[in-house]
Amino acid sequence: GAFQKKGHSARVLSPEEAEKLSKDQVLVSEFKQLKLEKEAQKNWDLFYKRNSTNFFKDRHWTTREFQELKACREFADQKLTILEAGCGVGNCLFPLLEEDQNIFAYACDFSPRAVEYVKKNALYSTERCKVFQCDLTKDDLLDNIPADSVDVVTLIFVLSAIHPDKMHLVLRNIYKVLKPGKCVLFRDYGLYDHAMLRFKSSSKLGENFYVRQDGTRSYFFTEEFLSQLFKAEGYEQVVNEYVQRETVNRKEDLRVPRVFLQSKFQKP
Repeated sequence: GAFQKKGHSARVLSPEEAEKLSKDQVLVSEFKQLKLEKEAQKNWDLFYKRNSTNFFKDRHWTTREFQELKACREFADQKLTILEAGCGVGNCLFPLLEEDQNIFAYACDFSPRAVEYVKKNALYSTERCKVFQCDLTKDDLLDNIPADSVDVVTLIFVLSAIHPDKMHLVLRNIYKVLKPGKCVLFRDYGLYDHAMLRFKSSSKLGENFYVRQDGTRSYFFTEEFLSQLFKAEGYEQVVNEYVQRETVNRKEDLRVPRVFLQSKFQKP
């Protein structure tokens, strides 16, 4: 079982959780931080080598995102062009292409190995999608996508893997290919999510920013930080809120607090 609530207030920590986080103030050395940044692509490539296409479940999109795809159509069968920025091995991409025949999708990922997995998928068709390797912080999307041509951009559990100092570069890059009046759909880890509380000491890179044992990194967003990030690059905020869920594992009698940020920002 699980319950879910949406809103603008961040999750309140228990005294034990607050104490754990307050003790965990030692940052990973600058030398190691620079090494992690330099080896980010290699670490994600190794992640996909170890897990192939088995790690993430296929995300049959939530009703909210489907409503968004319907809402941005002017008539029922209108063809839409979408960009999945950070597509991984296609867990969002392929369910979407299966369920909506009137979509052409651009999809890119940081990891060359992930891109190869997408191309090898039986559902991959160059008539319906174009996938390419891309570092969103420095490779120009205009090399693969015409300017002002995309109806919807999805940014789902992607920005959290990027250094906070470089996140604005991703949003700037996406802005160039998005049509005026169209939106970025965002979902990612929120402040005090269970994953943030599970990090052991010596995993902290900066405020709300951590490194996993495999060298991949994760940032946990506050509503304010995300809002400022998008607005500074010229987007308008449509929706920006925390989604708090408590997942219950009855067998082990565990209650796990999950916190995500679910948002929508528009290019004027």
